[in-house]
Amino acid sequence: MRMIIFFAVFSFITGLISYYFFIRGLQSIPAGSGLRYPYIVVFWMIAFSYIGGRILENRVPAFASDILLWIGSFWIAATIYFLLAVAMLDLVRLANHFLHFYPAVVTNHYQKSKFILMLCVTGVVGVLLLIGHINAILPRIVTMHLSVPRKASRLDQLNIVAVSDIHLGTIVGRSRFDQIVDRINRLNPDVVLLPGDIVDEDIAPVIRQNLGESLKNIHSRYGVFGVTGNHEHIGGAERACEYLVAHGITMLRDRSVKVADSFVLVGREDRSSVAFGGNPRKSLSELMESADTTYPIILMDHQPFRLSEAADLNVDLQLSGHTHYGQLWPINYIVDRVYELAWGYKRKGNTQYYVSCGVGTWGPPVRIGNRPEIVQFQIQFR
Repeated sequence: MRMIIFFAVFSFITGLISYYFFIRGLQSIPAGSGLRYPYIVVFWMIAFSYIGGRILENRVPAFASDILLWIGSFWIAATIYFLLAVAMLDLVRLANHFLHFYPAVVTNHYQKSKFILMLCVTGVVGVLLLIGHINAILPRIVTMHLSVPRKASRLDQLNIVAVSDIHLGTIVGRSRFDQIVDRINRLNPDVVLLPGDIVDEDIAPVIRQNLGESLKNIHSRYGVFGVTGNHEHIGGAERACEYLVAHGITMLRDRSVKVADSFVLVGREDRSSVAFGGNPRKSLSELMESADTTYPIILMDHQPFRLSEAADLNVDLQLSGHTHYGQLWPINYIVDRVYELAWGYKRKGNTQYYVSCGVGTWGPPVRIGNRPEIVQFQIQFR
């Protein structure tokens, strides 16, 4: 039910935004032009393709819903930049109403100027989406050299590879994920950590593409460990976690585990669990009671809220994701205001934090203003 409400609200908001620049686009096409009706039909087919793809997913042949989802996903990104462009042009038009600064070449051919401007804006947005898509499928490797002031009994150093927000599903499918797995394996990790949003809501496209086989191809010395994110809960955390566990991922759902008799991994259930019908997650203090704190403590908590909790309980390293650092500029300015740490590294006392902007994408397969990342932590225990 909550998923239905989420998509209903999402549809309403994107519909309103789309209608705003639909009207502006229609006004730029001369009355009586043969382009007006095709514009109306094509515009609304594209505008509602994402919702249509979600509704028809698992009800029609996969290729049909996949096409709709791909078109609609790019449209989500396009709405942001069309909205910015049209809003800016409306402000310029309002200013011209009072100041009359349009040149004669515009005022003498006003309808033609509007049409040319619409084509230019569409072209610029198209180029932005292309650049953003290329950026989204080429993750970079970020290497962090950290010192942990707590001695592990058997290890002097540890090579962790952390990959958050993969969003496996229709958009991040087999080909793209195989490339991510290959990049992970090249780093020769001791342990691989997946701090949430491994699956993009519905598990069905993951099963259909047999992405579990790709998960099993991740190689590490001590294993692959994950926690739930909000998207596992949106799509059904129990089914998602069962699938992940069946394909080699140790899911830490409000529990801790000692690894290699040298360090302790603590994994928190995502804070959205109750909102999507799950049980309340345990407090961090409860989880720490069952952890052997004589060893270095590494915590995975998908959403980076209330960072001071980890510092108060002497966690050595907290890894989070969730924010995508906005994914699409200028949303990064919003997430910077919402989170104490929206992306990157921070230290509080002896507790170190890293919030990853993620390796995958939600919605549009587009990143503008940030790079997807696989994060390698070279840790020295002292």
